[in-house]
Parts: sequence; C-alpha cells; structure tokens
Amino acid sequence: MLAPQRQERILEEVRAHGGARVSDLVAVLGVSDMTVRRDLEALAARGLVARVHGGAATPAGRAAVEPGFSAKSALQRPEKLAIAALAVSLVQPGDSVALSAGTTTHAVALALRAVPDLTVVTNSLPVAQALHDAGREPAHVVLTGGVRTPSDALVGPVAVAALRDLHVDWLFLGAHGVEERAGLTTPNLVEAQTDQALLAAARRVAVVADSTKWGVVGLTTIAPLEGLDVLVTDEGLPPDARRAVAERVGRLLLAPVGAP
Repeated sequence: MLAPQRQERILEEVRAHGGARVSDLVAVLGVSDMTVRRDLEALAARGLVARVHGGAATPAGRAAVEPGFSAKSALQRPEKLAIAALAVSLVQPGDSVALSAGTTTHAVALALRAVPDLTVVTNSLPVAQALHDAGREPAHVVLTGGVRTPSDALVGPVAVAALRDLHVDWLFLGAHGVEERAGLTTPNLVEAQTDQALLAAARRVAVVADSTKWGVVGLTTIAPLEGLDVLVTDEGLPPDARRAVAERVGRLLLAPVGAP
C-alpha cells in the first residue's frame, strides 16, 4: 500500500472514531509502528489530524465532532490516572456519587473501587462495567437508560427522567472542552441535556478534565465555570488558564503526573 493510500485509510479511522491509536492503526494497515508515525506526522503537517500521545485525533476546533470512547481511552492516560487519584480523595465512605460518561470519569470509577459503601449513579456503560468487574461492587450502582452515543453515554429523555428525582453528594463530570467563556462543552446536544440533569441532582460538582481540554469549545455548553465547585486537572494547565479558573471555580486541584 502506497503512502497516500495509507494516509487516506488513517483519515477514515480518525474521522469515524474521533481519533485512533498507533497500535490500532498498525493492526489495520499491517505496517510498522514507525511507518504509522511517519504517516501521522505527514497528516498533522497538513492540518488533517492532531498528534496526541499514543496516536492522533481530529483537529481542535471541530465543534461537532465527538470522538469514540476507545479512541479517547489511550490519550493522556497518565494525566487521567493522576486526576482520578486526586479526585477520589474528595469522596468519603458512604457517599453517593454520580459519574458522567467519558474516559476520565472511567478512570475515576476504577479508583472509586477502593472506597467502601458507595452508591454510584452513572449514564456510562464503561463506568458501570468497571464497577461490576471489581468483584466487590459499591453498595449500589444505578445505571440510567437512554440512547447510546459514540462516547458510550446513555442520553435522552429516558436518562433525564431517571435522574430527575435523584440526589447525590458528588458529581464527577467529564467534558469535551473547557473554556473561559464557553464553560464546559460537548459536541452532542442530547448529551449536554443529560449532563445538565446530572448537575441538577448533585450537591457538589467536580469536573475532571486533563489540561489538553482547556481552550477546546464543543458545539454546546453544559455549564458555565461559575457553576462548578472543583476543577480537577493536571499540572500541564497553563498559568493564564489557572488564573481564569481561580476567578470562576470554587477550587482548583492540580494532579502531579508521574508522582508516586
């Protein structure tokens, strides 16, 4: 297969799923890791993909593109694990916790398995599965119904109705993008409505988002920054962003990546 053919195939994968891992592209194309990386660099130089750790994603600024769960899972993995460990320190045994869909909230779910006697509400299939696979589930796991999105969220009227009369101590909310004026955003209009129902059910709200999400603006706003109690991100957040968050969010927590 010639380079232009490989690169077109790579673009198909990235556009279909919102991103692609190098290891997956190696398997799809039947070429070496180095060949895939050269192709990704060539595509990135033309502005057709954005290079990220472990693969490529759709270029920033495409507000209506929603990456799939599997494509996002390998991106910023160390940052997500560090954020999750710090976020879970906010939770006490016996709390009720809601988790939105997303790969960072999935990392939070994995960390929550060490906290006893929790009630967990989620609209995320991977989050529910992670808690089930622990072998020792929290006290109760409530999975909303709804229509499945590319990010494996359950959304729509059924999900909103399931959340309407619930009340939880904490909501850990992921986001496609975080921006000073736009706030928390997503490319999916219906998912925004479901996330807003999660917000309405929570006494305290912690957004978990790695620093690459700063400045990204999706199609619709979930909530303004002023509506958040805590933003948990990593130390890669730029100084200007830290100042903007400090003015609008109750508390900013920065996770040190690579810390023991």
